[in-house]
Amino acid sequence: MFAPLQAAIVDLDGTLVDTVGDFELALNRMLDELGLPQVPRAFIERTVGKGSEHLIRSTLLAVGADAEALADRAWPLYQRHYLAINGQASRVYPGALEGLQRLAAAGLPLACLTNKPGAFARPLLAAKGLDGFFSQVFGGDAFARKKPDPLPLLETCRALGSVPARTLMIGDSSNDAQAARAAGCPVVLVDYGYNHGQPVQASAPDAVISRLDALRWPL
Repeated sequence: MFAPLQAAIVDLDGTLVDTVGDFELALNRMLDELGLPQVPRAFIERTVGKGSEHLIRSTLLAVGADAEALADRAWPLYQRHYLAINGQASRVYPGALEGLQRLAAAGLPLACLTNKPGAFARPLLAAKGLDGFFSQVFGGDAFARKKPDPLPLLETCRALGSVPARTLMIGDSSNDAQAARAAGCPVVLVDYGYNHGQPVQASAPDAVISRLDALRWPL
């Protein structure tokens, strides 16, 4: 990993911002309206990262509900509650702001690429004062497929005007690593995010860091 970088792509949930508190509030308010039992935070930490549709269906299944029958009713409830509390129970990870500042100071164009819907991602970045770092923000609904499919990374590289081999993916999960490998991007994972209860080292990234501002290039 010695080639100079042209750009970097950064994940959001679990990489820049700890959003489990937001998910917990929105999901449990949704479940309350549906007359269903609540889910614990530990379940949410293991489940987030594959998009809101997957999260909602997994949550309904976890409480013994008929996910197929209730998904269409649950989604607008979840959306309303999430938009109402977006950012209120979340926090920027230590080192995330400083890490973005260093990447920007290096002259790298930055994009935020997340499986969270764009209507949730953009207000969250703004609320946390992180939106100004990114020339592009793409949510899980921006493209036909989500991470771990490589399509979102390839399209984001196209938008940034960079080639995948010189575009660094920074994330927190196997979704990010698999997408990056398939797209031909180098990938660095943080060790503090949401990786479905598995160690990020198992995804064989190019490097693992404990804070975003610990990133050094070349690796």
